[in-house]
Amino acid sequence: MISKKLSSVLFAKLMGLVVLFLCFITYGSLKRVNRLPKIEETYIKNIPIAPIKTTISLRDNIVLFGKELLGTPYVEAACSRDGFDCSGFVFYVFQHHKIQVPRSSSQFSDFGREIPIENVRKGDILVFLSPTRNSIGHVGIVTNPKGKESDFIHATSGREMKVIITNLQNAGYTRRFVKAVDVLFTN
Repeated sequence: MISKKLSSVLFAKLMGLVVLFLCFITYGSLKRVNRLPKIEETYIKNIPIAPIKTTISLRDNIVLFGKELLGTPYVEAACSRDGFDCSGFVFYVFQHHKIQVPRSSSQFSDFGREIPIENVRKGDILVFLSPTRNSIGHVGIVTNPKGKESDFIHATSGREMKVIITNLQNAGYTRRFVKAVDVLFTN
């Protein structure tokens, strides 16, 4: 009976030493980990450097989302992934980003802040006359701002009949160009 008590005590002491040893090793490991720089910090010669932001701007997000819809068929008066008319495409892209724009291209005649074509940025809207009448009838979103040589994405009812990217130098659009508008009002 005494030897059973003695072996139980020895076992308990041995287990205590094992636990103590494991605690010591764990503490040492944690202490070393805490000396390392935090993941979001970078150090050069012991001077912390701010992390590089990798967020994409709203303007870039608008263009990227619009480009996901390239090739979607042109469908008159439509506004869904199944098909778009020009204003339906612009409306859908901006609505996806919770930005209100008109659903009809004619309503862009007095919507947004007009800007010189030389100052357009990604996500600005180009407004055009209708190909058949002398009133606003087409809109597109700037994807590659280069003044009068900017590229824009739009749903065309022309021979392509789908969402495409066109350069503003295309004669069919150059002669119909009315204005560029900023609806984001960002820097």
